[in-house]
Amino acid sequence: MDTLNYRISGEWDEERWNEAERIYEQAFPHEGRKSRAIIRRMFERRMCQLHTVARGGELAGMALTGIDKQARAVIIDYLAVRRDVRGTGIGRSLLGHIKQWARAEADAKGIIVEVESEPTEENKRRIRFWEANGFQLTSYVHQYIWVPEPYQAMYCSFSETDRLPEDGKALFRSITRFHEKAYRRT
Repeated sequence: MDTLNYRISGEWDEERWNEAERIYEQAFPHEGRKSRAIIRRMFERRMCQLHTVARGGELAGMALTGIDKQARAVIIDYLAVRRDVRGTGIGRSLLGHIKQWARAEADAKGIIVEVESEPTEENKRRIRFWEANGFQLTSYVHQYIWVPEPYQAMYCSFSETDRLPEDGKALFRSITRFHEKAYRRT
């Protein structure tokens, strides 16, 4: 595989987001993603980071993360790989960079991600990706009031002695704090 170029930024970069947005929109349906205005506001509030990987000078994957300092957890809000290069290890590589950053720079105990819990093939495939990369699926099913799909939390702790909670309800407190801050207008 070609060498991947990883970048992370906590600043809004219009040009970089324009590239990442194409992958983001390809991977997530309109009702399942935040608007450009909300994401831009998240950067202005210094509550998120854009992680990207490029191969051969072309963006191949992106992720948006946030940090829950209270839980000492990184939350992956979105992670997507361009459709034509899925299954080539780019997602695993991007996630590896995020894990390394989360340990070294964010002082996190681990990473939390939410996944749709309806038993569709696509959702099962996503869960298998996270599990193959060291994440555990929790049994708690969370139902948001603003979207119809139920979700479950997955987590990856970096240490056996300083772990994230294994309780999905507790993990959703972190996820909910992040989303509430992202959607807050003021």
